[in-house]
Amino acid sequence: MAIINQNDLPISLPNFCNMGTSLRILVFVDAASVLAAAAKAPTVALLWQELLAISALVQPILLLSLILLCLSNRVLAKITYPSGVFAVIALELCLTTAIYMLDQRYFGTFETSALQRNWFFSGSMTAFLLAYFNLRSRALSPALAEARLQALQARIRPHFLFNSINAVLSLIRTDPKRAERALEDMADLFRVVMADNRQLTTLEREIELCKEYLNLEQLRLGERLQITWHTDKMPKGALIPPLALQPLLENAVYHGIEPSSQAGEITINIYSTRNQVNLVLRNPYQQDGNHHSGNKMALQNIRERLALHFDAEASLTTKISGNSYQVHIIIPYVTTQK
Repeated sequence: MAIINQNDLPISLPNFCNMGTSLRILVFVDAASVLAAAAKAPTVALLWQELLAISALVQPILLLSLILLCLSNRVLAKITYPSGVFAVIALELCLTTAIYMLDQRYFGTFETSALQRNWFFSGSMTAFLLAYFNLRSRALSPALAEARLQALQARIRPHFLFNSINAVLSLIRTDPKRAERALEDMADLFRVVMADNRQLTTLEREIELCKEYLNLEQLRLGERLQITWHTDKMPKGALIPPLALQPLLENAVYHGIEPSSQAGEITINIYSTRNQVNLVLRNPYQQDGNHHSGNKMALQNIRERLALHFDAEASLTTKISGNSYQVHIIIPYVTTQK
């Protein structure tokens, strides 16, 4: 369970089943082991010997910790943050005691001072890592990323809203049912844009929102805007950060379709492979145009939110191939909120 502090930023334990989280823990603990061995070794020649001795105790604790924390990840996510911190530290101290007692039973003599040093090393490292993940979560918090996204939307929204209203007005007499549907799409789109989008949403809902947006754009662009969806292999229940695909489509329309008087096609291909979900978007690209120059704020915002929710397991890459611009998002296939 997350709690909210004075700055309205969520505080929660990291996802211990996430590959990026596990890699960071491994790197930090192994680096600390090297530093501890360097501080303890009287000479450089004995550094390797000290490191082996420390690793013999640290590595079993580390590997068991990663396994047990992942297995208890859902339980830890349901309790309060202070209780979760206490539970993680208690688990590490128990593992440290058990591994040390087992090691001394077969390979050495029990020493109270040595066990206390191991407790200090384990407890301090656990506290440091939890503090690091907390700070990292704050740095990538949607509350901060949303502020930058709002700055982008403040520039684009009036232009888009003005064009959409004009398009609806032109339909009121000739096609009132279509005008009514367009107004419903506008209301739904802006309801999502203005909402607190910190929780993940289903891929199916994100696609519905994107189609509502594209329907509005087709009112003014007509046959110039051609859309091709490849969603037969799309996992509808997969979770994704809200507004992860819609800003990319907005960029595709603005940079790929509007600059040309000819018809242009935007292709969206969504499919799953193994335990991953792939979202591939392509739109026309003019090599000699200047309409597509920008500050990449939307792309950076999406990257930050992907990193917050999925860490190293998610990625966003772009590629220019001839007259085509491609954005490829890869996220893990998850169906439950952390």
